[in-house]
Amino acid sequence: MALEVVPINATDNIPRSARVAGALSAEDASVRLQAALAAGTHPDGGLLETLVERCAVEPDFFVRDMLSWALTRLPVEVTLPRIRRELGSGRPQARAQALHTLSKTRDTRAWAWITRDLLRDADDEVARTAWRAAVLLVPEEEREDLAEELVTLLGRGGREVRLSLSRALADLGEVTAPALEKAAAHPDPEVAAHARATELLRRDPETGFDAAVEEAKRAVALGPGRAAATGARDGGADTAEC
Repeated sequence: MALEVVPINATDNIPRSARVAGALSAEDASVRLQAALAAGTHPDGGLLETLVERCAVEPDFFVRDMLSWALTRLPVEVTLPRIRRELGSGRPQARAQALHTLSKTRDTRAWAWITRDLLRDADDEVARTAWRAAVLLVPEEEREDLAEELVTLLGRGGREVRLSLSRALADLGEVTAPALEKAAAHPDPEVAAHARATELLRRDPETGFDAAVEEAKRAVALGPGRAAATGARDGGADTAEC
């Protein structure tokens, strides 16, 4: 079957923005990607609504990322208020992509819009994107509060969700240490192990997540005293001991 071709730079009476808008909804993902690239290369405020709407429904990851880039090419005074509205959308993808786009703007005004509800969103992809965006946008004086909030989510979800949370906490740096130390003594072994694994990753980013989790689970199973003694015999100590 022949590939769909939607001309973007055609010399006719149809406005260029209309051609780009049409191409953004083409059946072929490569055509949509080309259109999103064109929208960012030649920013046009008239495409704002189309770009935002496509973010909410676009099935291809690479096209969505290009749509976000195209939005960042528009004046922030125009894009930020519109993207903020998407944070309250009933469509999870709209919320997630809005958060992703805000993180790409690096405009710290958006920090106040990343609410506790978004950080705890029932949709895993929305929550994961909120964690990443929050770490990028949080002011220095609020990093500790963010760390304490994120630590309350330890133990959530499967491997990919937990890895995202661990990375977010590790990226916050030293401010996470006290909260992680406290969480390492949590009565829920899943929470305690996740806290320990996160601290291992924070201290040594080269540590693989799965290896860190296994080491953390071993430490939790042994208990603080035995884990410390075993670590001393092995020439090292477990992290996040109380």
